[in-house]
Amino acid sequence: MSTMTMKAASTMSSTLFTRRSLTALATAAALCALAPAHAQQQRVLHIVVPFGTGAVQDTVARAFNNELGAALNASAIVENRAGAGGTVGAAIVARAPADGNTLVLAAASHNIAGFLYNKLSYDPLKDFVGVANVGNAGYVLAVASGLNVSNTADFIKEVKANPGKYNYASAGNGSATHLAMASFLAKAGLQMTHIPTKSTGEAVNEVLAGRVQAVISSSIGVIGFQEDARVKLLASTGQSRSPFLPKLPTVAESGLPGYAFDSWIGLLAPAGTPKAEVERINAAANKVLADPAIQERFKRLGVEPRSQSPEEFQKLLRADWDAMGVVVKASGAKID
Repeated sequence: MSTMTMKAASTMSSTLFTRRSLTALATAAALCALAPAHAQQQRVLHIVVPFGTGAVQDTVARAFNNELGAALNASAIVENRAGAGGTVGAAIVARAPADGNTLVLAAASHNIAGFLYNKLSYDPLKDFVGVANVGNAGYVLAVASGLNVSNTADFIKEVKANPGKYNYASAGNGSATHLAMASFLAKAGLQMTHIPTKSTGEAVNEVLAGRVQAVISSSIGVIGFQEDARVKLLASTGQSRSPFLPKLPTVAESGLPGYAFDSWIGLLAPAGTPKAEVERINAAANKVLADPAIQERFKRLGVEPRSQSPEEFQKLLRADWDAMGVVVKASGAKID
């Protein structure tokens, strides 16, 4: 082989080696660039709120979803799936994969639906598992100022003297606000027309505008209107006075003995979700709820934080199921 040929072969070999090296380096660099992106991909936790914006569950969910996501190294997204008294959103979660990635932030209306609706595509008790009880919400009986009553006893007297004349608003058929008032009316022997809306905020606005005369709203829905001349807060509905409205008497002590209504708020997962996953989310939720900043947010919403184990929460759900059966039967309410 001539010297020129040997040099040409050497040059060609060197060029091929360089190209292969550059290609290999480029491939390695690309893989290195992709690796961190893949490693940084977060789990997405879907928190379904079965009511519209402004509802109790919506405001509570948005008060702690970011912190819960961080505790789980996930991105926790609040998704409103309103309709049919919360049953549309609950049905979505009941059908979701039981992997802990889709939860519903439910309340008393969840169990109420099982007795109120003649047909449901899911079982509120059997198709879900309690993950974390996050709080307790009190309710308040509020009336339009135009009704000119001063307390619960006055309200009962006025409505009883005018059966069917007055209206009350709720966050929708089957909502806790609906059943709270329906059971109140049944116990007091009163008749009012039900005006369902899409959220607690809308129901309260109907009272503020004077288009309806009364509402039993969650505390958060009316706590900001204590000094508003358009509405009068008559009583809280719990068994004892609300820590957020301590001067407000209970319904029981101000005109209707034996009446009480409040609501748990908690995260539920589809039945069959692995116990380890339930316990992991529960531990994260309890950690978040122990944060003073979160407790302060809940306080501003009129919600008392709760921390329970999954087993304790499941017992509460079972007891509430039985209690809501009694409430719905007493109210006489039914939805086809």
